[in-house]
Amino acid sequence: MAPPCMRCRSQHLINLETARKLGIAAGALAGSLKSVYGSLYAVRTLTVASAHLPLSRVASAVIAGASGGIAGAAAGNQMVRHLLPPGEGPPWLCLGCGHAFRVRD
Repeated sequence: MAPPCMRCRSQHLINLETARKLGIAAGALAGSLKSVYGSLYAVRTLTVASAHLPLSRVASAVIAGASGGIAGAAAGNQMVRHLLPPGEGPPWLCLGCGHAFRVRD
């Protein structure tokens, strides 16, 4: 159960640890999709190897998706990381006034 905000006493709070995990997952998904799309639909000239072996594009898309997912996860983590207040306990963000705080258990 979320505690009330220390500043405005609002009950509309979000747990920042959960938001950080969602940011990592969303960033990884977005980074993977962007990299795979860019790898598959990039304008390329046809070489002899790619004309005979079309699976090379799929392999490069998988590698691009993995590396894009790692970069996207790092970006998603950094987006939420700066919101975390210092201290111990679960971090909370008030959606009413924007106050970030921690409550010790």
